Amino acid sequence: MRRLLFSLGFLFGVVLPLVAQQPAPASAASASGMPGQSAPNTNPDKPNPFLTLMQRAVVHAKQHHALTPLLSPIDRTVAPAAFAANAETAARRLTSETVPVEALHSIGVRIVPWTTNDPEQMRAVIRTGVDGLISDRPDLLQRVVAEERAANPNDPRWKTFVVSAHRGGRGLRPENTLPSFESGLDQLATELETDTGVSTDGVSLIWHDQFYNPQSCRHADGSPYTLANRTYLRDVSVAQAQQTFICDKLHGSAFPDQRNDLTLSPVSVAFSAKEHRPHPYAPTYAAELFRFVRFYVDFYSTGAGKNTPDAAERAANARTVRFNIETKLFPNDLPPDVKRMQEPGVPLELIQNHTRDPQAFVDALAGTIHREGMEDRCDIQSFDFRTLLLVAEQYPQIPTVYLTQSPTLLRTAFVPATLRPE
Repeated sequence: MRRLLFSLGFLFGVVLPLVAQQPAPASAASASGMPGQSAPNTNPDKPNPFLTLMQRAVVHAKQHHALTPLLSPIDRTVAPAAFAANAETAARRLTSETVPVEALHSIGVRIVPWTTNDPEQMRAVIRTGVDGLISDRPDLLQRVVAEERAANPNDPRWKTFVVSAHRGGRGLRPENTLPSFESGLDQLATELETDTGVSTDGVSLIWHDQFYNPQSCRHADGSPYTLANRTYLRDVSVAQAQQTFICDKLHGSAFPDQRNDLTLSPVSVAFSAKEHRPHPYAPTYAAELFRFVRFYVDFYSTGAGKNTPDAAERAANARTVRFNIETKLFPNDLPPDVKRMQEPGVPLELIQNHTRDPQAFVDALAGTIHREGMEDRCDIQSFDFRTLLLVAEQYPQIPTVYLTQSPTLLRTAFVPATLRPE
């Protein structure tokens, strides 16, 4: 129950693991192979679901003169051996259900898996030839990338390799808050990954769950906030959200290095004062995040932090950092067995959709990106591919990212029929 309460949001309507599993790191790296190696297809007569999905997504993008979409699969479907308890299990997992890195590259699809926190598992996934990695610990990921770059300096991937700070880097700061994004920038992440819902006033609010999770957020006035009186993002305005909540609760058992000390977040404190925000850990939204990153650049180039060690490097990285922003919604009309496919026993009430419709997400998020002139620095990702199809059709200059977990789910009604592998 504790695990359920912590996640409670849904990536495609299921509760996902808090952190990546951590089995057998030493043997895992060697089992994954070197760069460019993909798991063999042990059943060549059965189409690979990841390849079929992305082939169809590419066709749709081309039809609408949109940019080639990316794939962001869960890490263990890319390098399954790295997450296996033993060699026998690893061998069983090297199947046609594994992400075919080389085949996807051959059709122009880049691959940035999620969410890897163990250094040896990071190494194994990177060695499959992927184009980046998402992590709750961008600091650890940077170390692994530096070591891999030193070992293979001529690998062309390093020029564009994505170091993505998941929810801002929630292993170090409470997730999806300005301090977490500041920490991700401090770690020189080349991408900030985050999640959005849509407020009652049509704004792209940043948060992972459908509602502000009481495991992470508290009422600013000190009144009790629990699951029983939870607030859905669709039912509050931006102003109400920022006045009502402070999302600074720590999750030490899952992330022992997580801190919420505001002395560690000077840019968030200064920005909140400038913008008259109620608290540095008050909820944020997409347009505000863009302003915050611009403020971060100024803080370390001409502002109070200009004499800080690494100030110039931090400002330079923040000038070009990308934003990988997810739409958090779920189809309403799916059978219960599909909703429960990944998490048997989860109460259906907690995986019902309590968000806005796909077009509202596109209007809020893609519309903001367009108004802010950020098309060349933003991707829109989702497990609910309906929003990605709409983005490609209506905002073709914004890249889309297809998030996947279970290959089995790709063959269900969860996926639009035009994209669904047979």
